[in-house]
Amino acid sequence: MQAPLQVAQMPDELQALLNSEWAYLVLFGVFVLEGAMLMYFMPSELIVPGSLVLLGTDAAVAVIGIAVLGATIGQYALFKVAQRGGREYLLQKRWFAVSESKLDRFDGWFERWGPIVVPVSNTLLFTRGMLTVPAGFAEMDDRQFVALSAVGTLSFEVILAALYVYFDTLV
Repeated sequence: MQAPLQVAQMPDELQALLNSEWAYLVLFGVFVLEGAMLMYFMPSELIVPGSLVLLGTDAAVAVIGIAVLGATIGQYALFKVAQRGGREYLLQKRWFAVSESKLDRFDGWFERWGPIVVPVSNTLLFTRGMLTVPAGFAEMDDRQFVALSAVGTLSFEVILAALYVYFDTLV
């Protein structure tokens, strides 16, 4: 089987680690970074398919479980930073790569729709995790945030894995 484009975009070091005995631990760390919106070296939409290329589709359940756990922990960490630090604190941080205008838009979504936008945004491309920060600003209940974040991540990762498996069977 020829590796799809997703693996070619993965850094060589990450590919090597995912092919090692440390694969699941590395994958967990990658998902914590992705959840905390600190992963700038590859699109989050490529992590599960790339992992399935390297680990095989038999690993799909484990990969999805690690993805949900790691991303939820990362999102919860960002949620707590937003809750404790506040808007101005985050906007001043170089590692926070969301503009003020985008943050205003996501604040508006949270104000309009409430907590339900957390799992919805976690399921959608290009908005994944963006409602984590407004949820923290709004002082959303921690348990509710973790549950909704995990549900959204689960749906996102299952969709990605299913698409990969479906298209892999066509090749």
